[in-house]
Amino acid sequence: MEVPVFKRKHYGTPQSTMLIIVNYVVFAVILAITDASAGWFFWIAMALLARYNYFNIRKDREEYSKIRIIAYVISVVVMVALFFVFRFANHKH
Repeated sequence: MEVPVFKRKHYGTPQSTMLIIVNYVVFAVILAITDASAGWFFWIAMALLARYNYFNIRKDREEYSKIRIIAYVISVVVMVALFFVFRFANHKH
């Protein structure tokens, strides 16, 4: 007698979750390199990240359900908020 739990397929971390993680890692590295100053390097790196996001979402469009799209949008909004928090915290010193 087989237990149905072991028949369940697991494909690993969803692509949408990996995209959010990659966004935050790249964002943290860019902020560390630029010291939260929005210079030309910061904007070029963010533009490349946005392009990566666009093509990644377009490639795996069928995986993005309504909940995953909402999670992605919330993660981008939080990233923008973190940018302003770190930028203004950097200017006060």
